Amino acid sequence: MTEPETLKADLLAQIAAATSPDALEAIRVAALGKSGQITQLLKTLGAMTPEQRLAEGPRIHALREGVSDALASRKAVLERAALDARLATETLDMTLPAEPQVFGTIHPVSQVMDELAEIFADLGFAVATGPEIETDWYNFTALNIPETHPARAMHDTFYLAGEHEKPMVLRTHTSPVQIRAMQAAGGDKPVYIIAPGRTYRSDSDATHTPMFHQVEGLVIDKGITLGHLKWTLETFLKAYFERDDIVLRLRPSYFPFTEPSVEIDVGYSVQNGKRVIGGSDRWMEVLGSGMVHRKVIAAGGYDPDQWQGFAFGCGIDRLAMLKYGMDDLRAFFDGDIRWLRHYGFGVLDVPTLSGGVGA
Repeated sequence: MTEPETLKADLLAQIAAATSPDALEAIRVAALGKSGQITQLLKTLGAMTPEQRLAEGPRIHALREGVSDALASRKAVLERAALDARLATETLDMTLPAEPQVFGTIHPVSQVMDELAEIFADLGFAVATGPEIETDWYNFTALNIPETHPARAMHDTFYLAGEHEKPMVLRTHTSPVQIRAMQAAGGDKPVYIIAPGRTYRSDSDATHTPMFHQVEGLVIDKGITLGHLKWTLETFLKAYFERDDIVLRLRPSYFPFTEPSVEIDVGYSVQNGKRVIGGSDRWMEVLGSGMVHRKVIAAGGYDPDQWQGFAFGCGIDRLAMLKYGMDDLRAFFDGDIRWLRHYGFGVLDVPTLSGGVGA
């Protein structure tokens, strides 16, 4: 028997007798390592004549392949045996009580959206939705925003790249839902809706984020006055902040889609360094509103000589900040589980308006 054949028989016997991965690894290093027996044989090929190399080369390479295959096969056997032994010792007693289930928490924005829907449902409003990718016409033109208005500027609005049949944007407000809701009503029925949802603007700081949440309100009916707007918002804010001493202040303002337009301020005081809603010591803007512009009513398919209405809008994230004491809007979108555990709402143990907010 030649040297390669003798070495192969010896190594195969050692491999078959190996009882652990460590023992098998020691055999591999002794045979195929940098100074291993087979490695040394391979190095002798360089000093051989072509005739010798032609004869010995196949034998040495066959030795290396045979030993490598035997090592891999034995390794698989040992690993399988180790797994079987582990499975035999690791058991699970299915009669043991399960660990308590850990519930997730409701994000403050979702909580506030639910509260808004409950409040306005009691006032007879339905919830309306619309696409977040809007046409230029719905987002601007139908709302009486001319092409030269600053709201159309690129630094405020995200325009979609590429060629489209009509210019497309990420909606900068939920006001386009007003037009869609009026069109869906057919121009001959009253409209009472709120439109909560995501909106987008190119802005980011402690009180602004590129994506934020807004709620829009719209009433279209006959005989609607500014007094109806004031009563609606006063009722809403009292229910939302759960206080009867809410005082509103209406200031003249300008919005392209309302005429007249008013900013709504709510009274507050500072107690122990914190802002507390209620009273009239100080004032803070919370809403923009006004009577719907005639051109907007017409764009929705209604006759402005027969139908009137009011609209209002505010940031849902800011409402959450005011009610629940949060001081940085960016934290709403950071995805920090510690923040959500602190400010989040339990699924079952935190009441909503339908179950009693003040409970």
